[in-house]
Amino acid sequence: MTAALRAAVVGVGTTTFGKLPGLSADDLGGWALREALADAALTAGDVDGLITSRVSSYEAIAADHGIQPRWVTHLPAEGRMAGVALHTALAALATGQCRTVALVYGNDGASAGATYGGGVGEAYGTSASLAAPYGMTSPGAFYAMMLQRHRALYGTTEEQLATVSMTFREHARLNPTAVMRRPVSLDDYRSSRFVVEPLHLLDYCLINDGGAAMILTVPEAAADHPRPPVYVLGAAQSAQLVESDFPPDDFWAGALSEVGARAWAAADRDRSDVDALMIYDNFSPNVLFTLEGLGYCEPGESGAFIQDGRIGLGGELPVNTSGGHLSESYMQGWALSVEAVRQLRGECGPRQVADASLIQWACSSPIVTSVIYGRQP
Repeated sequence: MTAALRAAVVGVGTTTFGKLPGLSADDLGGWALREALADAALTAGDVDGLITSRVSSYEAIAADHGIQPRWVTHLPAEGRMAGVALHTALAALATGQCRTVALVYGNDGASAGATYGGGVGEAYGTSASLAAPYGMTSPGAFYAMMLQRHRALYGTTEEQLATVSMTFREHARLNPTAVMRRPVSLDDYRSSRFVVEPLHLLDYCLINDGGAAMILTVPEAAADHPRPPVYVLGAAQSAQLVESDFPPDDFWAGALSEVGARAWAAADRDRSDVDALMIYDNFSPNVLFTLEGLGYCEPGESGAFIQDGRIGLGGELPVNTSGGHLSESYMQGWALSVEAVRQLRGECGPRQVADASLIQWACSSPIVTSVIYGRQP
């Protein structure tokens, strides 16, 4: 990863979120794409690169919207692909494979009855047939085990973890597109049912329908569009796939630290410059693990670190200002990148981070990724 792998985000688009029956993933991805093209004041004919994920195929999106790309790729459906998509787009732009690339994601999970590994008879991981009899039937069980280890090592409490859900719901209350906007109290959190103990229902991401899209172009073309450009200053990823069926002993801290350092070096910025952080919050403990891995606090200190409003709007380090996966929508990381762009363009109204100029996006999973977005190149 070098400083040459940079791009400008010139358009973003999202659908409404929730249960949207009658709309396929392709419909939702196409809706978001049209919004992003209009945001960038572009037509389909201006797009010469296409990356798709979770829709049926890149052919369907291209054919339905009149895109004739010079360069195209389709990524698997896993949420970790949100960061991979950005990284792939940077490489395609930097090597001249295309000049303007559309990244398109559509998800009809709620209408289609998706459970993401949590349904009867389903299991999680490639060793599913061995793990399922022991309760490892979903990603939630995976993270519940990680949280138990974190508690045993560091004394992380239920009350500390509840801060994640409560804070993100407060952010969602200020977001008219959020699926869940009712306030959450500590009593609400404690009384919500366990899904896989010690994880409560309010520690789980949503399952909903929706779409998100982004338009990236080469930095020298950034000024050719009506919205203020947002620059992708650096990105890095590191796969941790060996024995990925089992929770990592270090909560992905080693990979997060490496990826964070590489992304900051590419951006020529520093952690102290960050104004907000977008964390892949499929489950609330992942917020704790990511804060520690990226070095915002020491190992084991995240539970205390997030108290007293530190990760809320107006705090030292606002996190997931849209409400994130826990309250806005589960767009598998894609909508969190859109939120970063909108924050840096100053478009978020009552949830706006004052004078935001630099935002970090991060995903910890078997493919750990970090992206640095900035208002200035």
